[in-house]
Amino acid sequence: MNAPSTTNLHYRAFTAADIPTAHALSQAVSWPHRAEDWQFAAAQGTGFTAEENGVVIGTGLCWKFGTDRASLGLVIVSSEHQGRGIGRKLMEMLLEELGPRVTFLHATPAGKPLYEKLGFTVCDTLDQHQGNVGEASPVALPVGERLRAATADDVPALIELATRAYGLERKAMYSALLEMGENAVLERDGEIVGFSVRRRFGRGLVLGPVVAMRSPDDLHAKALIGHWLTGREGEFIRTDVPSGAMLTDWLIAQGLKRVDTTVKMVRNAPADAHSGPPDAVYRPYGLVSQAMF
Repeated sequence: MNAPSTTNLHYRAFTAADIPTAHALSQAVSWPHRAEDWQFAAAQGTGFTAEENGVVIGTGLCWKFGTDRASLGLVIVSSEHQGRGIGRKLMEMLLEELGPRVTFLHATPAGKPLYEKLGFTVCDTLDQHQGNVGEASPVALPVGERLRAATADDVPALIELATRAYGLERKAMYSALLEMGENAVLERDGEIVGFSVRRRFGRGLVLGPVVAMRSPDDLHAKALIGHWLTGREGEFIRTDVPSGAMLTDWLIAQGLKRVDTTVKMVRNAPADAHSGPPDAVYRPYGLVSQAMF
């Protein structure tokens, strides 16, 4: 059989006008994203679309962090148009846009072989937890530590903690996140040692970012997450937890089952240089999203 014609296939920059169609594409592959989630992702980054006969049939977005880091995601091709190299072309356009930046992504099993061909290697894993909250109670903190709501004056300190914990500069993105979500801060003797953000996403709520100073049994992270679970029995909540955190059994006990484990991949850098958290004191316990990292 002859290969499908690409005469009417066209690639161009992603625009806000593409969000309704992109949302429909993600619904078709059972991704949970709302149109509002696409809107936020597109506003923070850039990307490309594949069009055929004026209809968007593929998308891919990327986000630049500082001068030398990036992530990419939301790469989707309509099921009716797969097998024609469209996904690879979108990826190549994103990688050209990003150039030599150290670039991260979280790969589905279907996408991993393509990403490997494009120079990505596995450097870590991620556990996706979600579900309807069970009976949750606040996590007891040691004397001298407390949780409180964040204020506008805290924003610079929270951005600094996040930059350390994730190894990425994302001042604009975090400023937007902190404005749109509800924020909890963990203090020790008046010093901020962690924070967490709860916001609307997908089927319900998402917890992320979550950043905390390392602690025995990851008590600080449990307190920052448990703060949002308490009193929300029955509500659907999701959080994406980087590998190495001692949260799996505890999250499952709160009703947030581990529904998937995803590989994290890196390009333009050795995989072993990016396995595990980049900071010795503060670490990430929940992501903004798998795409935006």
